[in-house]
Formats: sequence, C-alpha cells, structure tokens
Amino acid sequence: MTDDLTETEAPQRSQAPADVARRLEAILMVIDEPHSLVALAAAVGSPVPAVRQAVEELVADYDGERAGPRRGFELREVGGGWRFYVRDDHDDLVSEFVNGQAPSRLSQAALETLAVIAYKQPVSRSQVASIRAVNVDSVVRTLLARGLITEAFTDPETGALNYRTTDALLGHLGINSLDELPPISPLLDDGSAGFEGETIR
Repeated sequence: MTDDLTETEAPQRSQAPADVARRLEAILMVIDEPHSLVALAAAVGSPVPAVRQAVEELVADYDGERAGPRRGFELREVGGGWRFYVRDDHDDLVSEFVNGQAPSRLSQAALETLAVIAYKQPVSRSQVASIRAVNVDSVVRTLLARGLITEAFTDPETGALNYRTTDALLGHLGINSLDELPPISPLLDDGSAGFEGETIR
C-alpha cells in the first residue's frame, strides 16, 4: 500500500505543448524575479526542452508574431532568467498610473524596507525579508514604482535581483550622498546587530 501511495503523490501533468505553455504562463504571472528554464521546468513539471519551446512560443505570441496583436508586456530573459516586463514604450504610462494610485506618504513597512536597502545596498529581496522577518515583495514593488529604489544587478549564481537606492531618494532626504546618512548602530536595538559595521556603498 505504501508503494501505491508513493506512486500517486506526484500528479501526472499533460506534456502537450499548449498545456505546458498555460502552466508556464500561470507561474510567470506570480514571480517577481527572473527564473531560469531549469527552475521553470521544475515548477511546471515538464522537461527543460519542452519549457524552452513553450517560452519561445510565448515570446513570439506576445511579440505579435503569431497572427495576434503585439502585447503591452513581454517575456524577457534577464540575467539568465525569464520574467514578464512592461514594454519600454509603455514605461511612462505605467509609471504615471502607479504613482497616481500610490498614497502621498510611505507606509511604516515601506520606510523600514527603504532603510534596510539604503544601509545594506546592494541587497536582494530575500536578504531584506530576512532582516525584517516579513515578506517584502509588495513593498519593494511600491518603492520601485515610486522611483526610490532601482534594480542594480542580477546575482549570477542565485539569479536574485539586487536593489539600490536612487538619486530621487537623496532629493527627498535633502542630502547629496548616502554618506550623509547617520550611523546606523546608535539607532538600532540589540536585536538588529546584523547591521553593525555595515558601510554604505
């Protein structure tokens, strides 16, 4: 009986190209950082060659090469991983919309996340989440939309995006350089020793 249960634990997913593409789209809709073909293949339960073919088909579809319209978003490879991005010609439109929807003041969670990035940069989303002990995905998206942080680079080993602050933050703070930020140690309690000795880049 144990063998029977083991055999039925993993669902058998269709490997038809259309089904692989649909599962791939579902995963791509919810990821915030580029994922490699290997990671995507594991997520959708399909061989890497099938996922590679599905990615190529989706790229062509979104680019309007399959008799359909060219979409306002694209599936782009960045740093060895794939993710949805707004097309460059719609950046201004999306930025205006997001900024128009955003409140004039940052939430406490956003301020705390911004402080972590300012003092630890360049830093990945997972590192920020580890320091704050909460999920920071939505907060990072807010800070990106407000132009206070930007993507610095993609770690070649982990594929994780690293973030840094922008000149816009300096303008909001009224300083010329991050070197003008106060030393972090006196502002932290004993539970935040992970920041001790960190320098600003």
